[in-house]
Amino acid sequence: MHIPVLLKEVLYGLAIKKGEIFLDCTAGGGGHSGAVCHQLGSSIKIVAIDQDEDAVNRVKEELFPCDGIVKIGNFRNLDRILDETGTKQPNKILFDLGLSSNQLEESHRGFSFQRDEPLLMTFEKNPLDYRATAAGIINGWNQEEIVDILLRFGEERRARKIAEAIITERKRQPITTAKQLADIVAKVIPRGKIHPATKTFQALRIAVNDELNALTEGLRQSFQRLAPNGRLAVISFHSLEDRIVKNFFRDKNKAGLGKVLTKKPIVPTAEEITGNGRARSAKLRIIEKV
Repeated sequence: MHIPVLLKEVLYGLAIKKGEIFLDCTAGGGGHSGAVCHQLGSSIKIVAIDQDEDAVNRVKEELFPCDGIVKIGNFRNLDRILDETGTKQPNKILFDLGLSSNQLEESHRGFSFQRDEPLLMTFEKNPLDYRATAAGIINGWNQEEIVDILLRFGEERRARKIAEAIITERKRQPITTAKQLADIVAKVIPRGKIHPATKTFQALRIAVNDELNALTEGLRQSFQRLAPNGRLAVISFHSLEDRIVKNFFRDKNKAGLGKVLTKKPIVPTAEEITGNGRARSAKLRIIEKV
């Protein structure tokens, strides 16, 4: 079951009111949108988007009791999606940048290093270009390109050793499953507090889905479309995402266009982390449009 991260903090920080429009840019498991729907019912309009077709189908059921519109799409195309739904100015916007439990456990696309699944890591259910999947990168790109991805998007200090191990293994046989890749990395990196393959999988997922550029574009469009005095909240899960969000909010604040409501990011309580270990690295930042 998907457990939405920082749910109470998001609901309190966004302070969604009757008559407003709530835009969920990452519908995922439907946890946040579903809670808003349960709390306010048809007194608000909810627009939820996600790149994952399975997520969209789940959220449609979750939002059935409300005035909910659910669309397949990437938030980097937010302007077009909002125009298609006839939504001019959302009052409250949320980005939850983490993977949902459903994507990790049920997508069968290799997001989890604990499962023996095809090594795709695409948010789309049926990727059209194999070369743009994680397996396409691992089996087709040269060693220096793989090192660059692991360093840039995973901040993995052992990137070169991991890349060397990948090249050696793929000469023996193609690397086509998540478990294969996880086992290769585990032989290079000793086990610690987190799984040895965590940063490698993060780096590949970011590269495959061009996540950082998408986030930059999504933040820009969402703030432009946000209604005056509206609020934008972002939950990030690693330093690369959080840095983009922090700098974007800082620049809007300096320009007098927004007021940052979180001087320091809000993080999960010890109680939440105990109940949902995936929440441990979450950071929530909120800005209000002036």
